[in-house]
Parts: sequence; structure tokens; C-alpha cells
Amino acid sequence: MYNSDQLLQMVNTAIAAMPLEREPQGLYAPIRYVLSLGGKRIRPVLMLAAYNLYQEDVQPCLMPAIGLETYHNFTLLHDDLMDRAEVRRGKACVHRKWDDNTAILSGDNMLVLAFRYMMQCDKEKMPAVMNIFSQTAIEIDEGQQYDIDFETRSDVTEAEYIEMIRLKTSVLLACALQIGATLAGAPEQDASTLYRFGERIGLAFQLQDDYLDVYGDPAVFGKKIGGDILCDKKTFMLINALRNASGQDLAQLQHWIGNKDCEPQEKIQAVTALYTKIGVDRMAQERMDAYFAQAEASLDEVRLPEQRKQMLRSLAHGLMGRQS
Repeated sequence: MYNSDQLLQMVNTAIAAMPLEREPQGLYAPIRYVLSLGGKRIRPVLMLAAYNLYQEDVQPCLMPAIGLETYHNFTLLHDDLMDRAEVRRGKACVHRKWDDNTAILSGDNMLVLAFRYMMQCDKEKMPAVMNIFSQTAIEIDEGQQYDIDFETRSDVTEAEYIEMIRLKTSVLLACALQIGATLAGAPEQDASTLYRFGERIGLAFQLQDDYLDVYGDPAVFGKKIGGDILCDKKTFMLINALRNASGQDLAQLQHWIGNKDCEPQEKIQAVTALYTKIGVDRMAQERMDAYFAQAEASLDEVRLPEQRKQMLRSLAHGLMGRQS
């Protein structure tokens, strides 16, 4: 079996070799730029790891894995445009380095390229693979729309939020694992179980991101904390703070929500203190732990020797910053 570093190296080598020197360069240069920004490449590595559970040579799965990473980066490109973000992975976003029209068109091209690479798989398994992939793409758009809708709502429930992050974040991790297993000829029950494993890890990972945006160390988290608080983002933290606060705490929380005239650091500190007093930090940690435990239980159900599942287990622990 491969190790995760070997799989990551295969992915990076394949991405670097993508034939993106076509004309016009105004279309392809931004694609090369986006894909060169790096990242953990966790989705293609998960796909290859799932394939490697059942097959020793992962080369037949490499192009679909590159397709998935291309699709993921397409979603980031368009997300950054919609959010008017300035920076991605320490570099200027495409719409800032070029312009909005370039971001739209290059993103559209990445989407088509993603489907082209995904189709470079075993012809007999292609219908199943493309059904999983296209359904996932639809669900991610649904999650993005929910996220947009939540910006103008004050009554978002925890259940609605969990469904939004499941669609926007979790299903792509789950898709990676299910496609990898499907291409490898895994039993359908195992492929479905691996999907649940990815889905639960995705939920735990997004809740951890919510938590770290409030309580993380900027040096470790990789960005300034408090961004969700400043823009009043409907996260697990804010939703549960509003649901559980009462009296003066609720009044103080409502005072800060929508307050654009305050000093940013003052708002971050005040809302963080309220979160801690109300106990939403503990609630978030408990929910993260619950989803992670569900993910581990799903991996336990996969009918393979533990030794073969160890890389997936280690990847999940690494994604959550936990010890294996």
C-alpha cells in the first residue's frame, strides 16, 4: 500500500503536468495560478486512499482524483468572487489579480475540465462515478445557496445550519471516498459506508473551523480569528448562542449583531466572552467529538483488516489535528 505522502506527491505531480498551456492565456493562466496555490489536496488523496484499500496500483484512479481537485478549486474560485474575498492561501484571489469576468470564465472552464478528467476512468464504472460526481456538484450548489440565504435570515436553526455545511463541505469529502471505492470494485455496502465516514468527518471538520475562527491561535489557524463574528455569520456558534442566551446576555449579543460602527477587536472580544459564558464552546466541542466518533464507527464497519484502513484513519485524525 501507498502512504499519504506518496499519494500527495502523485497528485501534485499530475497537477503540475496538466496541459494548461493552451491559448488564450487569459483563460488558462488563472487556472494554472489557482491550482499552483497548493493546499492539503485532501480530497484527491482521500479518493486514492479509498481506491488503495482494494487495489494496489492507484494509477487508474489518478485522473478522476485530479478531476475532483480541479472541481474543488473551481468552487473556491467562485466562492471567493461571491464573497469578495481578497486572499486565498496567502495570495490574491483571481478576481483581484485579474478581474470578475476572468474569474467567472476561468472557473467555468475548470468545471468542464473537472468533468473531463473524472470521465478518464474505467468505462464500465463511469456511469456510477459520474452519477455520484454530478449529484455531489448539485448538492454543493444547494449548500452554497443556503449559505447565501442565511445571510439575510435571523431565524436559522441548528438543523438548517448542519444541513447547509453537510451540502457545502461534507459531501465532497464523502464523494471522494465513494468514487475511489467504486472505481476499485469495492462492495457497494463498503462504498456507501465510506461515504458516511467522509460525511461525518466533513461535519466535524467544518464545526472545528467555526470553533477555531473564535478560539484558534492565528499562527496555527493560518488566518485572523473573529472573522465570522465581525460579519455576523450564522455559524453553529452564533445560532446556539442566540438559542441559549437569556436576559442581559441575550441583550448584549443582540447589541453586537449587526453593529458595524464598533471597533472590530472590541466586538470580537465581547462576543467571544459571551460565547464562553453561554457555553457554546463546549457545545461545539461535544458536537465535533460526536461526529468524529460516528466517522470512526463507520470506518470500523468497512469489511477490511484494520491495517489496510490505517491510512484513512490517520488522514481523518490529521484533518482534525488529533493524534492517531
